[in-house]
Amino acid sequence: MKTSTIYHNVLNNYKKPAIVLVWLFLWQLASDWLGHELLLVSPLRTVETLLELSTEREFWYSIGNSLFHCMSAFLLALAVGGLLAFLGWRVPLLHEFLMPPLSAMKATPVASFIILVLLWASSQAVSMVCAFVMVMPIVYANIYQGFCNIDQKLLEVGQAFALERRQYLKLIYVPSLKPYLLSACTVGIGFCWKSGVAAEVIGLPNHTIGMHLYNAKVYLETPELFAWTLTVVLLSVGIEKLLLRVLRRVLR
Repeated sequence: MKTSTIYHNVLNNYKKPAIVLVWLFLWQLASDWLGHELLLVSPLRTVETLLELSTEREFWYSIGNSLFHCMSAFLLALAVGGLLAFLGWRVPLLHEFLMPPLSAMKATPVASFIILVLLWASSQAVSMVCAFVMVMPIVYANIYQGFCNIDQKLLEVGQAFALERRQYLKLIYVPSLKPYLLSACTVGIGFCWKSGVAAEVIGLPNHTIGMHLYNAKVYLETPELFAWTLTVVLLSVGIEKLLLRVLRRVLR
């Protein structure tokens, strides 16, 4: 029984890394088979290029700019979406009033919205605006659903015991909303990065990840294109895990 449990734990711990290694191996095989770096760069060459870029100041400056724009948009969307969700829950008419524009935001393709925003805002602000617009409806929908699913009996018990606002928040609202908030953050941070970087590729603000992706495509620098793409993926995964860990600790 103990041997079986140990084997099961080891399998769970190493399953995901093993799957990633298999896909990297297949990627390497495909690159070797094509034999043309312009079409498909190997994972080893991608990592090598990424290490070369990391020695340049421009690399970190561009990451900092893109990170600032996307995270500012995400935090603003979290605050605005959460507030509107609470108000929509308290005032049903407001929820009905907000649904048409929120539905339109979710239905509009990212590329279309980027072009529209470029008519009204500078290229430096387009990534922040687009990321906010893409994420805010997701936050609103999740947190609104969380408010709607709060057990009314718990609220009645709170009224019976004359709980203070702080106690309501700690004992009822936070535990009820926690899974919905985590879900909003998990989905939202991915959309934030995708829409933000896509806006940078089209708007071409200076010193951003999107600008370097565009330049790498134009000048057929495939290794740099893959290296910058890998940077976006690593940042997205890392920020998501860090954010969820912080939220779980704060919302205990």
